[in-house]
Amino acid sequence: MARRTRVLSALALAAAAALVPVQATAQQPAHQRQAPPGPPCSAPVKPASQMTVESCDSPDRIIEKAANIVPTPGQLAWQQREVTAFTHFGMNTFTDREWGSGTEDEKLFAPKAIDADQWMRAYKAAGVEQVMLTAKHHDGFVLYPSRYTDHSVALSPGSPDVVAAYVKAARKAGLKVGLYLSPSDGAELPHAWHAQWVDTIREKQAEGKPLSLPERMALEDGDRAPAGEGRFGNGSPVTERTIPTLVPGDDRAAAVRSGELPTFRVKADDYDTYYLNQLYELFTQYGPVEELWLDGANPWSGSGITQKYDVKQWFDMVKALSPNTVVFQGPQGVRWVGNESGTARETEWSVTPHTTDPWTGLGSLPNDSTDPDIGSRAKLLDPSVNYLQWYPAEADVSIRPGWFHHPDQKPRTPAQLMNLYEKSVGRNASLLLNVPPDKDGRIDDADVAALTAFGSDVRRIYGTDLRRQGPAPYTFDRIAVREDIRHGQRVEKFAVEARVGGSWQRIAEGTTIGHQRILSLATPVTATSVRVKVLESRATPHLGATTLHLSTTP
Repeated sequence: MARRTRVLSALALAAAAALVPVQATAQQPAHQRQAPPGPPCSAPVKPASQMTVESCDSPDRIIEKAANIVPTPGQLAWQQREVTAFTHFGMNTFTDREWGSGTEDEKLFAPKAIDADQWMRAYKAAGVEQVMLTAKHHDGFVLYPSRYTDHSVALSPGSPDVVAAYVKAARKAGLKVGLYLSPSDGAELPHAWHAQWVDTIREKQAEGKPLSLPERMALEDGDRAPAGEGRFGNGSPVTERTIPTLVPGDDRAAAVRSGELPTFRVKADDYDTYYLNQLYELFTQYGPVEELWLDGANPWSGSGITQKYDVKQWFDMVKALSPNTVVFQGPQGVRWVGNESGTARETEWSVTPHTTDPWTGLGSLPNDSTDPDIGSRAKLLDPSVNYLQWYPAEADVSIRPGWFHHPDQKPRTPAQLMNLYEKSVGRNASLLLNVPPDKDGRIDDADVAALTAFGSDVRRIYGTDLRRQGPAPYTFDRIAVREDIRHGQRVEKFAVEARVGGSWQRIAEGTTIGHQRILSLATPVTATSVRVKVLESRATPHLGATTLHLSTTP
């Protein structure tokens, strides 16, 4: 197994950042891939975003493959967008809930305005580079006028197309765009099943048994039926369908006939067809979309209703419509960090092992995503592993206790936000910071103030390397170390040394680096030089720039 010990000077570190890019290409879906000619375990290992682990692969060769897993162009761009603003806005904003039932009256969604430009100003003040909107949460209420359901803003006062306003404002502000489209859908629960379920909940309540959050929400809404057509988990047959499924008077008919808009032949049941049609609407009407967020939650699974998703068809269609879109929980996409506290692991790998083909399921990590060890050598060499892929972490957290705006809640302080930044972006993850608008269609003033101060602090501390501000010596208490991830993620253990008073002293150490690793020192250090020593690596390491920072104002 390749291990290297190297000392890189500040000059070498700067030079490393100018390396020629490695061409990173997305791996084809498993059903489209062909085995390379010749024995599978003797061909040279070439960089790719996904690789198969062959039965004849030796442990050394598996580690070599892991060292040559590299990001796709879309993933590389995504990891350079270090902070994304999450926008939870929808029916729950107006019912004061976190999870809706799917039976709510569309007229309840009644914002006084949709000031999306104000949202973007608030987000940009925090330094975000991408924004992401909940186009449909678990309740199934859709924030654009979809052709495939009446449970949308089309029946709300003023019929506001929130997705259109959001995307337009984001693009004008120079921000990349992500969209969240919940696979689970309470509005599409089968009506007969739902009525029986509500009766069961009433019996549980009468017996004094505790109720789950989805059960409490359903009980609050009484005998209202789900607002949709009963397609979620209805047991409908899988048949051949065409996406987009044109509706009477469809304004896209001519463009579809001429080939201006693409069509897809799929084999799907009622709900998968519905979901594919909505994905098609979002990507063809509001794209480009830089990230698609597929939440894995199903509030009703414990009550006996499930929907089997054919996610391979989702991924294939998204890939065809938008090749550089990264999909949360998708193949060569991005993954949940394992908590909702916005913090990454001390050892956070972007290269992960999988037992099943990532193109065939949501997530597909062999161990739970909350496992403290995601990608160590031990995990890579487990006999159950069949695939390796580039799969970086996204750390999601809300600025408030809830994901949707609730008037009685307060935002986190700028200091708390900075702590989250250093424990997410500073640990090889992206920070997904939720900042929800209120019923008036604006970001609360308290949230704006916290975001503005936080963004100012990030720019003050991390905006410039101290060494660019004047000659040595330098006083610092933060060190940012980086790998050039165009070559993959390889460093397993490293140390930082500083030349203090004419002698080298070890001042910090860590395990993984990845896109960026921020090391905090207990007290400031004054040094004339700093160097990074790579102690263990899966292959020849490629470091990017190392920068020095001071968290306190001189």
